[in-house]
Amino acid sequence: MAKGGGEETRFGDLPEACLEDVIALTSPRDACRLAAVSPSFRAAAESDAVWGRFLPSDYCAILPGGLAAAPAGKKKKGVYLGLCDKPVPVDNGSMMVWLEKESGAKCFALPARKLSLPWEDGELSWTWTPHPLSRFAEVAQLVDCTCLDIYGRLPASALTPATSYAAYLVFTMAAEGHRGLTFPGQESTVAVGGRVVARHAVCLRPDDADEARKLRGAAVVGPVRRPARRDDGWWEVEIGRVAAREAASGAGAGEDVVASFEVLGWYPKRGLVVECMEFRPV
Repeated sequence: MAKGGGEETRFGDLPEACLEDVIALTSPRDACRLAAVSPSFRAAAESDAVWGRFLPSDYCAILPGGLAAAPAGKKKKGVYLGLCDKPVPVDNGSMMVWLEKESGAKCFALPARKLSLPWEDGELSWTWTPHPLSRFAEVAQLVDCTCLDIYGRLPASALTPATSYAAYLVFTMAAEGHRGLTFPGQESTVAVGGRVVARHAVCLRPDDADEARKLRGAAVVGPVRRPARRDDGWWEVEIGRVAAREAASGAGAGEDVVASFEVLGWYPKRGLVVECMEFRPV
């Protein structure tokens, strides 16, 4: 912009503090792109003032080892990327937390030990065992049960504000096989403070021939959600989503977000291996 015939002021000529304030209003992805515009943009886009705004306010609590502050000499961009690259155990290992790289929103993984599992036959229902692909010390393998319902609970206040989330069940099947985990009748729900905000028909182990045989003539409401194979070797199925406004309402009331998976039928089931339940931004 030119004034009174003087030289034009370009955006890159603004003081670095002004550039930092502007870039901090964008996103981590945008900041990385803006760093390539010019040396002045790069200095601002990689500053602690910008990346400190992208980090969650409680990021020190999820640093490895529970450090009270960022490691000496490490810029906040490095701290941010470190929390994106590797989940960090928190609360004595009772769950893992990491950041979504594009937004900086927190992600959570509740291990099988943190979930509510059916124990109708006591210790005979599930067995706890290490798994070579798991991030946790042990996973839960279903030995035998007739009633199968799995619940995961997370305080709504833990979720990143103004962010919608989806819950996922992360699982696989036992090497020796499985039973009772195809159709019919599997359902997932997400509730905030007891209010159901999502409900879906799902199937952990789709078998199209079995589906057609068992559900011939039966009414199925809506599409059935199927699992997807992950890059880490596990399977996941989306349980449901909670909108930002619903999470904010629950956080203000001190409520929990509860995600659940249930097989709607009393018949033998076995062979399900549960690693965790994840809550990730969408």
